[in-house]
This record gives sequence, structure tokens and C-alpha cells, in this order.
Amino acid sequence: MSKIIMWFRKDLRLDDNTAFNKMIENSKDADELICLFQLNPLQFIEDSYNHDAFFSSLYAFYTHAEANNVPIHFVYGSLEENFTELKKVYQDWNKVYFNVDERGFGRERDQKMTVFFERNHIQVHSYQDSHLHGVKEIKKPTGESYKVFTPYFRKWLTMPKRPYERTQTSGQSFAKLTHPLFIEGEKQFNQIIEKIKLPFDYECGEVVAEKYLKEFIRDHLHDYQKVRDFPFSDQTSKLSRFLRTGELSIRKVWYALNAEPDSDGRQTFISELCWRDFYNMIYYENPNQKTQEIKEQYRQLHWSYNQEAFERWKNGQTGFPIVDAGMRQLNQTGWMHNRLRMIVASFLTKDLMIDWQLGEKYFQQKLIDYDAASNIGGWQWAASTGTDAVPYFRIFNPTSQAEKFDSQGDFIRLFIPELKDVPNKYIHEPSKMPADLQQSIDVLIGKEYPKPMVDHSKIRSEILAFFKTASS
Repeated sequence: MSKIIMWFRKDLRLDDNTAFNKMIENSKDADELICLFQLNPLQFIEDSYNHDAFFSSLYAFYTHAEANNVPIHFVYGSLEENFTELKKVYQDWNKVYFNVDERGFGRERDQKMTVFFERNHIQVHSYQDSHLHGVKEIKKPTGESYKVFTPYFRKWLTMPKRPYERTQTSGQSFAKLTHPLFIEGEKQFNQIIEKIKLPFDYECGEVVAEKYLKEFIRDHLHDYQKVRDFPFSDQTSKLSRFLRTGELSIRKVWYALNAEPDSDGRQTFISELCWRDFYNMIYYENPNQKTQEIKEQYRQLHWSYNQEAFERWKNGQTGFPIVDAGMRQLNQTGWMHNRLRMIVASFLTKDLMIDWQLGEKYFQQKLIDYDAASNIGGWQWAASTGTDAVPYFRIFNPTSQAEKFDSQGDFIRLFIPELKDVPNKYIHEPSKMPADLQQSIDVLIGKEYPKPMVDHSKIRSEILAFFKTASS
């Protein structure tokens, strides 16, 4: 007889969890099944929405699993030290199951720990669980990886998707252990939970994730293409935060989509799922992309690091209402509408010519749905430095974007209350209000609301010169 460990990470659910299902299938010869979460301080981003949201989700998973008679054990500290101690304590532990990370820190961790497990005669059973297709599955006929989304998408659509598999835990016996290693781990976990101080309501957990999926499919999917770009209507799926933690199975999402009749909205949402796989693959192919432009010719760009300008962007004080409303939404809720993510990223990198890496790191701190591959991919797209990125000469005009996607200024007024009385005529360019109007509504530009930081009409020639200099 032996012990088997299921190592949970960014797969905080019991249902349709590939490694967990496989462990149950192959558990006949084991006398104890141990479910484990390793708390690694190297991965903590303390005092951030990202950190607090993840651990809120982990707590929801812990309580949900306990309610289903699946105790979760915590260990805290160095990876190798934790697992070395576990092997000393449980010498008959001979198998470990986990769902792999395919890029970034997680990939390096998994490679290192696989060597450790094999050296200690522990069989490794690892699976790709987080994406519809793994990083090596979609290839050109030549065997090369794609660099452009559209041909990748065409191939992706033809590839069969793994089915959703409901998990059955009834009849299984999961260990509840009281070794000092686990007691200390739970103590550390409780201390983390006690420090969480998200300034907004945060629903999380496997049950909540399924509720969000059902509501999106029922109420918003088929109009998704028409309404997804309008931030005030708020009809995006909001599933990204559940997918990043694994509270929601990507196969469950695919299964739900395929049970629906076809529509433009459904097709558009399917393409968004493909973008998620595409950026995951791009990160695998470009492991340095968090700190280095993918396009080599742009690695010598002389970005600005103007701290005052960066602070104004972060705090929603640029003088461009749609940019400021987007940043305030992020700061107040830990989330930002996708259209606004593109607008604020373009403004930082093209209007202010500030290094995209600063914006990416700020989003890493603030986003409750932060996914490194998608976030870095999006920032390099906006900065024109990534693969299949927006051309450097395409510069989002924040005013025309606002006029198109928030025509009446409803979203702007929601997050910039000082502009609530500004007439629609001036809501996108309040600096153009006559002085007497400013006085009558108590909105003095430069006092109650800032003047525009830059003259956007003059930016185009500057950004073209900026990129051409780097190219030459």
C-alpha cells in the first residue's frame, strides 16, 4: 500500500479537474489520498488586489473541499524543503498528481520539481488542464509555432477539444492528517486570510463561477459581439478571474458554448478563448517576454520613465475622461473593461511614451483576473512590440474612442463624479467648456478636473519618429 499526493495550484476546483480525476481513477492501490496546497512566499505579491483575490479564492476552495469531505492540507516555505520533509515523514509516498504550468515561473517550478520527484522515486503524473489546447498542440504544417493569430485560430478551430468530465468524489477516502508540517501550513494560511483587505465585494468559489457562466450564457452570449465594447453596459463574461484561478474548468465553458445555437456573439466569444490559448503559447515560445520586447528591433526603444506622468496615469488624472474612468475603475474594483484596457495601454505607451513594462506591472498589482500570458500579450500588443501586435502607427484616439463606446458619457460619470454635471457636448473634452459654464457647474478645469496632459493631435508625428529611430 502507498500514499498519493494531489498537488493543487491554479486549479482551485474539484469538478473536471484533470489531475484530480486521474488520481481518483488510479487510487485503488493507495491507502491514503492526500490533497495538498504549497504556500510559496516567492510567489506572493503582498498588498495587492491580485494577491488578496487569489487567496480569497483559495479560501473558498478550501471550505468547499472540506464540505465535500476532501480536506486540503497546507505546507509553507521552500518548495524542495517542504517536499523533502514530506518524503521523510511519509516514506511510502510514491505518486504525485498535478496540473502543469506551461510558461513562466510555474513552468520552471514544475521542471525543477519533476527532477526532484523522480530522484526521490516518486512517480509524476502531470497534465495540461488550464487551456483548451496546450502550448505544443497547434503547429504549422512545418512543425513551427504560429506567430500570427488568424492562421492559428483557423487551425485551432479544426482541432478536437477534450470533453468535460464530471468528478465523482463519493466513495473515496481522503486523508485528514495532523502532522506539525500541516499544522504550521494551516497557521500560515490563516494569517494570510486574516490580512486580506479588498475594498470591494468579491464573490468567488467553484459554485459562484458556475453561476457566472450560466448567467453569461443565458443573458449575454448571443449579443456579445454587439455589446462587449461598451463599458457602461457591462455585458462581458467576467469569467477571466475564475479561469485564472482554475475555479472554473475551461472545458465546462466550451461544453456550455457548444450546447448553444450558433450566433455572431457565440463565434466572437469562441475567438476570445482562442486568444487565451494563443497568448499562452506565445509566452512559452518567448519566455523572456515579461521583461523584453518580443520584436527584437524594438528592444532599444528609449521609453520615458517620467514618474509624475506615470502617477497621473495610475490615479486617473490625465485629463482624458475615458482614460481616467478606466483607471479609476481598476483602482476601485480590481477589474477593467477590456476595451478600456486597450485605450489606457495605448495612452501610456503612445501618448506618454512610457515603458509598457511599468503598465504591465501595475496591472499585475491591481487586476483580480491577472493572467501573465494574456496581460503581457495585451500590453505588448498595445505597445506594438509583441507578436501580431497593433502596428506602431495605429494610435488609439482616447476622445474618439470615448465618443464611440461611451457616447453619452454614462461610464465616465460613473467613475468621475466631478464631471457628473458636464453637458454631453463637453463630456469627452471638458477642457473645451467655456469659463462661465465651468463656473456655473463648479468644475474648473485645472482645479476640480485636470487639463489634458498632452496634445493628442501632435502625438502621431512623435510616435512615428520614436519607432522609426529604433527600427533604423
